[in-house]
Amino acid sequence: MRAGIDGAAFRLLLVATVLAFGGYSLLLPVVPLWATRGGAGPLGAGITTGVLMAVTVATQSATPWLLRRLGHRWVLGVGMVLMGAPSPLFALSAALGPVLAVSTLRGIGFGLVTVAGSALVAELVAPAEHARAASRFGLAVGLPLLVLLPAGVAVVEVFGFTAVFVGGALPLLGAALMPLLRVGRVRPVAGSGPAEAVGAAPRRRGEAGPFLAMLACSTAQGGLITFVPVTGTATAATIALFATAAGSLGGRWLAGRLADARGLGGRLQLPGVAVAAAGMAAEVVAVLLGGAPLLLVAGAAAVGVGFGLVQNDSLVQLFALGRPAGYGRASAIWNIAYDAGTGLGAVALGAVAGPFGFGAAFAAGTVFLLLVAPLARSRHGR
Repeated sequence: MRAGIDGAAFRLLLVATVLAFGGYSLLLPVVPLWATRGGAGPLGAGITTGVLMAVTVATQSATPWLLRRLGHRWVLGVGMVLMGAPSPLFALSAALGPVLAVSTLRGIGFGLVTVAGSALVAELVAPAEHARAASRFGLAVGLPLLVLLPAGVAVVEVFGFTAVFVGGALPLLGAALMPLLRVGRVRPVAGSGPAEAVGAAPRRRGEAGPFLAMLACSTAQGGLITFVPVTGTATAATIALFATAAGSLGGRWLAGRLADARGLGGRLQLPGVAVAAAGMAAEVVAVLLGGAPLLLVAGAAAVGVGFGLVQNDSLVQLFALGRPAGYGRASAIWNIAYDAGTGLGAVALGAVAGPFGFGAAFAAGTVFLLLVAPLARSRHGR
């Protein structure tokens, strides 16, 4: 297969990614609903997502080690099998215990898929193409979320839960493509020589900025997705959720274009965090005004655009810091920040919203972004 961003291997990765995230997107809002139908209550419904993300993050921590020993294709394929094969098993029982057991298996698979997929973006294309490749990979991740996230609940209403659980097996189709994916030899482990050891400490310090920028933006969007539906009308909330997802896609595309055409790779995290902070501040004002719909939607879109800029730029910078031997570690850091922030946004901002209201919760997200902004100013250009 021809290497590079237009090569068959990278295109195959994009197709497999769409299939993997298609199954993930369909089930994300449906599994909590299924647990509620089984009598779990709101807390139990929330725990289903919490367990999924906690297992995902734990798996992501170990995935770079697996990449070095098993190879990217095997890790990605096994991850897709673990995401897709257990999904129809949800239909057997809506009791909380079985639901959490299936969610645990899927969390392991999702952790493997996210890290291996992101690492392959760097493995399959030259460093000069990383920004554009990360942008295209972001579209492959984001389009299923944009289309299928709201579609899951609609399918339940028309065809029932079993149809969605069967649809959740889509990642198996991605796994079936893995024998066609050709990846070069796994690169040597970082830190294996004196030169690597000397440069390790500065690189580790350089990783803090991209990690915190991702964590803060993901926390903001996670809180937004969780609480916007209860801060405005159903129509405004639906449009706002669509706007933040579409904004993320647009931000990732724009980051790739700016890095490629203007040489701004590694310098877009501070603007991204600033745009996201402005969006969260707009949400605060919208809540204080009683849920002003236009402001609610505009703020959500801004959070999405800012997060999209940060997603693409931070991944490219982490690849540059890690260099070829550290692509797996870079991917793990990025994905952990993303998924941990999503959970943190729901839990931490929810803890603020309980006693102080949603305006205070969105304000806390704004403050977090503003505190991180100085650290998001990269000293490392493309």
